[in-house]
Amino acid sequence: MHKYIALFFSVTFFLTACKGSHPEGIIDHNRMIRLLTEVHIVDGSLYSVSQSPDSLYKYGVGSYVALFKRFHTDTTQFKKSMAYYTTQPTELQEMYVQVQQILKQKTDSLNKVQQNMNQAQFKLNQAQQKNNNAVPKK
Repeated sequence: MHKYIALFFSVTFFLTACKGSHPEGIIDHNRMIRLLTEVHIVDGSLYSVSQSPDSLYKYGVGSYVALFKRFHTDTTQFKKSMAYYTTQPTELQEMYVQVQQILKQKTDSLNKVQQNMNQAQFKLNQAQQKNNNAVPKK
């Protein structure tokens, strides 16, 4: 019985110790989260601007190349990393939860800035209207 308990804990220890390491050439967890966030931002910007698949290809390639260059990676390493993480569904799901949180924070921040700009524009329009009404007419 003690052999089985020792074997169980040995296997458990081995599996948990191996969980943190990734194969060679795989983008690490935190960097991959930041990269996925930026990839989805580029995706969103391309799909909101372009009208045809040709323009997606024309403008999209440069955006992705610049993004990968900023993260010191390339499409091959990104695809290899995505292939690896898709074999780790729990980890990939955790990563996407964090990506969604980051995107939500960015969206909320942009919405707040837009709201502040709208309020400032409204106040400016009110002040201009007040000044126009205060000027005596001849």
